[in-house]
Amino acid sequence: MLERIKNEAALALRELIAESGIKKGEILVVGCSSSEIVGEKIGKGSSLEAAEAVFEAIYEECQKAGVYLAAQCCEHLNRAIIIERECAEKYGLEEVCVVPFPKAGGSFATTAYKRFSSPVAVESIKAHAGIDIGGTLIGMHLRAVAVPVRLSVKKIGEANILCARTRPKYIGGERAHYSL
Repeated sequence: MLERIKNEAALALRELIAESGIKKGEILVVGCSSSEIVGEKIGKGSSLEAAEAVFEAIYEECQKAGVYLAAQCCEHLNRAIIIERECAEKYGLEEVCVVPFPKAGGSFATTAYKRFSSPVAVESIKAHAGIDIGGTLIGMHLRAVAVPVRLSVKKIGEANILCARTRPKYIGGERAHYSL
């Protein structure tokens, strides 16, 4: 099962990176319920093994694309974000003092914290694209205008996935011209 989960996550990320137009140096946020992946209700069946399999696949795809991975914590940490220190510095994000654990932060964020070379927690970000695995509600960490991205992959394990990219706001009214 873990190999299938890893393959589904890798395929989903490759498609999301291609379809979203996310560029090197931009941020991709991931909300991940390991409970939902293994067929349990969100927050009720945390699986470090499932989270590790998904993280490994997603992190590898992000590194290949040169994209920063942002791991959303669960609601017990107010959906704080775990990122590499380099990302926080590049985007001027203020570090907060917390370390995620499987039951307070979630298994995915815990894995990110353990695997990143220099992990930090921040309260919020404005990511350029994202994937919500299992209904974790990543919208608060996307830039203002999110656009759905449809993939061939609909689930990772038993968890439904939703993906989004972002774009700049259209402003100026009926006489404006847009570059997008």
